[in-house]
Amino acid sequence: MTIPPRTTLTGCRVLVVEDEALVSMLLEDMLEDLGCEVLGPLMRVSDALEFVADPDSRIELAILDVNLAGERSFVVAEALRAQNTPFVLSTGYDDAGIDESWRDGPILRKPFLANQLESALRAALALD
Repeated sequence: MTIPPRTTLTGCRVLVVEDEALVSMLLEDMLEDLGCEVLGPLMRVSDALEFVADPDSRIELAILDVNLAGERSFVVAEALRAQNTPFVLSTGYDDAGIDESWRDGPILRKPFLANQLESALRAALALD
């Protein structure tokens, strides 16, 4: 199913892939305040890959923590990219913690504020 282009964040189906419970709760609250529909959160790379592969998921955008319990989420980013689904990488690392090939997209640095989250989401969706 093709999802039409967005003009706002309202109603946007956002997958949250985050293994820290407090961070995922914060993300959920912030996303709901922006009018988004939260999918997840998922805490493991394998679960995220399974969810991304399911055509019924209808993901419009994803937020991926770079490090999920010691496992990098770049394979999930590759799966999303293959489906032309935009995503934001979320990390507490500096650029050294992110493979160079992934540094060109929106990156949300932890800790972050609601306006930084919104800016990253809008950049991923090319709304600005």
